[in-house]
Amino acid sequence: MKLFSKNKGTGPKEKARPPIPEAGDTIVSKSILEGTAQLKWLFRRESNRGNGWVAFGDTDTQAYVDDTKNLRVVDFNTLAKIEPAILDVFYMPAGTDLELRKDRTGTYFVDTKTGQEIRERVKHPAQAAFEKNLKFLNQKEYPLEFFQGLFQKNQWMETTVVGEGDFPTGEVVLADPLAYLGGEYQTCLDRMIPPGRYPIQLSVLRSPLVGLRVAAARLRISEKAAVRYEIAMPKGKTLEDFGKPKVWTFFGVDTGLACVTDAQIGKEYQDFQDQWRREHPQKNLYQEYFQPLFQKSYEALPEQQNPGGSFLLWWLPQTQERLVLFSSGMGDGIYSGYWGLDGQGEAVELVIPFLNPEFFL
Repeated sequence: MKLFSKNKGTGPKEKARPPIPEAGDTIVSKSILEGTAQLKWLFRRESNRGNGWVAFGDTDTQAYVDDTKNLRVVDFNTLAKIEPAILDVFYMPAGTDLELRKDRTGTYFVDTKTGQEIRERVKHPAQAAFEKNLKFLNQKEYPLEFFQGLFQKNQWMETTVVGEGDFPTGEVVLADPLAYLGGEYQTCLDRMIPPGRYPIQLSVLRSPLVGLRVAAARLRISEKAAVRYEIAMPKGKTLEDFGKPKVWTFFGVDTGLACVTDAQIGKEYQDFQDQWRREHPQKNLYQEYFQPLFQKSYEALPEQQNPGGSFLLWWLPQTQERLVLFSSGMGDGIYSGYWGLDGQGEAVELVIPFLNPEFFL
């Protein structure tokens, strides 16, 4: 690497930062907008109008900002064109009080209450919760209280029974029904259940942060209570194999939908899918076939679903066996099942957590 550059002193140009979508109105002192002062103070208050941000300049006095003639209401992104650094702190909550500093290390904000330097973009609360949730999922074990809390009714959550699914062989599979069910990438579980028809419940979260989401799905095998949970291992593997190379306990979701069903149903579903595509070349299975059915499901139970449908009880056309399809939490990702066991170690339920509700409240 050369020690000296022909462009010495110019430095790399900073990439233009994209504006905040629908950022809302901000109160800004006229001195900043006119260029007679530089942004110095930025704080956010509770507000029914605009986004609550207020910006004052480095030469503004108390008497100056007390005069409403010296204040303007502009879109937040208008201020960002003058000082792009504010884009980094937009998602900080009401009550935030910041001072802008510029020195040889760069341009950054300091929280006047804590003294913390803010040098990286503060993420949208939903994005921060999403990333925290990713790290939380697919662990080997969780406290009993976590699973119990998923299906307890409170002001944010309720449980809905979508319907009963058929399990003619008792070999349980987890899969994305549009992408992997019936194929090599579905996850067949090692533990079998008695053949039969079992109810499938969904834990529905009404989050003030991300709206209505399916927090978890549960296959109820027995009315007995679970006293502990263990991660559901894939066929041919035991708990001792957890974490070993090429041992995956999770199943992948690439279309935002998931299901828990029987291996035989998976094969029958694959036969249906293959036949439908032969009969409808160049058409999309979800858009042409499933989307109208999800819409009807939504119209039947609109209080428990998002527009367009969050779950569907479906009968395979060729056999009339039942399969339940449902949305997977925040959408695409990898998810694991957990067996709920009674005192004798018998499986009484299978739970698929999609998110930790606490992160989204």
